[in-house]
Amino acid sequence: MTSDDIRSTLLTCLSDVAPEIVGEEIEDDADLRDELDLDSMDVLRWVQGIHKALGVEIPEEDYSKIATLGDAVDYVAARV
Repeated sequence: MTSDDIRSTLLTCLSDVAPEIVGEEIEDDADLRDELDLDSMDVLRWVQGIHKALGVEIPEEDYSKIATLGDAVDYVAARV
């Protein structure tokens, strides 16, 4: 699975949580909580979507490691 595939899947999972987003407009280094106004429940639903789509378990203590889309792609790529 390429980084682009992972990014696309993460954006799909993110759009399930925040349907108003447009994936192409999200910069890889933008803080997702600030940029998309995500609360902790949104992040939890996103993490659950990632697990369902890719089988990657992200423990709560690692949530800070997926603060940006680029961070999340790197995190998931290291685990698939």
